[in-house]
This record gives sequence, structure tokens and C-alpha cells, in this order.
Amino acid sequence: MNGTTDDVREPQPIRVLIADDQPLVRRGLALILTPDPAFEVVGEAADGEEAVALAHRLRPDVVVMDIRMPVLDGVAATGRLARELPGCRVLALSTFDMDEYVVAALRAGAFGFLPKDISPEELVAAVRVVHTGEAAVAPRLMTRLISTYVRAPERPGPPLARVDGLTPREAEVWRLMATGLDNAEIAEAMSVSGSTVKNHITGLFGKLGVRDRAQAVIAAYETGVVEVGRPG
Repeated sequence: MNGTTDDVREPQPIRVLIADDQPLVRRGLALILTPDPAFEVVGEAADGEEAVALAHRLRPDVVVMDIRMPVLDGVAATGRLARELPGCRVLALSTFDMDEYVVAALRAGAFGFLPKDISPEELVAAVRVVHTGEAAVAPRLMTRLISTYVRAPERPGPPLARVDGLTPREAEVWRLMATGLDNAEIAEAMSVSGSTVKNHITGLFGKLGVRDRAQAVIAAYETGVVEVGRPG
């Protein structure tokens, strides 16, 4: 009872920059996030060039980035932010469920992708997830994302030596992850604990040289661990 409650600090709000060439969309996104004290919308940008400039000045935690914008598109802007401000995480948005820019955005360094028809609750959850460094890709888009990606002419993928270095458990986690299961579902399928699954995922990411779940799933299709239309 010595006043220790005075030392308890409120968590800092997640600083968000919104980048979209449509003022109405920017305002709508801001109106979704602003009422929640967990977020602080620090700025709005009308194109990718402005988004990069504002990110350098305002240092947001998360940039909600439209894919298709004038001057500098969202993919190019994402690539610049990944190189210049690695602590700033990008959540890419698109009007369309699937287009050729989505995988490019993930490869450029985006931590997630969502269509613009998501609910306000889904947007809030995705910003939180991206802020923690996890991937946020709308589940309904994952198969279509991969299907589009494997048709692309260039699919570098991780070296086979790295793939061969996986333990049987890591390989199984990878396969189940690529079929769309979350950690709890993987744990149930393998009859192990959630913490064990997390440990396997950490080892898997390190050996594959990928940053997050989305990149791991792409790598699974690149290397033939899972084939489109033949999950698992």
C-alpha cells in the first residue's frame, strides 16, 4: 500500500497511419479506429510517396496501406518502408478479394492483406495482430492467394537443403499450417499443446528463412509440400 498503483502505466496506443487515395475511405477507416483508445490515428496519406514521407516523420507502428494508389503504389511504398523503417508494419488493403498485387505486397514486406469489405471488428483485430509482428491474411483469401502465386513465372522459394533440415514434427506443422489450420487446430490434430506448436513454428520459420505465417504458406506451395487443389 505504498502508492505502487501510481507506477502502473497505461499501455501506449498503437500509432496508425492510413494511406488511401480516396478521402472517403481514409475517413471511414479513421472513424473505425479512432473511438478505440488502443489506437491513435496519427496521419493520413493520399498516395504511396506521401505515406513513406509521413511514416518517416510520424513513426507509426502500423500503416494501413491501399494497394492501388497514384504516384507510388502500395507495393512500392511497402517495399520502401520495409527497407527504411523496418519497425513500421504494413497492413495492405485492396478493393478486390484477389489481384496480382497482393503477393507482391507480402513479398515486399507487408505483414498482412485484407479486402476492404471486411467488418470493422476484423480491421481492428488485424491491426492488433500486425502490430505484434504476426501475419494477418483473411482466411478466405489464402487458397486464392496461393493459387495465383504458384502461377507466377518466378518462385524463388527456400533452398531445398533448408527444407530437408526440418524435423518430422516441424514438417507436419508446416503441412497443416499450409492447409489453413490455426495453432489450436494444429495442436488438436497433432495431439500436442499449443506451446509445443508455437515452438515448432519458431524453429520452422528459422529454418525456412521466412518472417511469418503467410510467407511460410507460400513457401509450402513453392516447394511442393502442399499442392493447390490437393491440401495435405
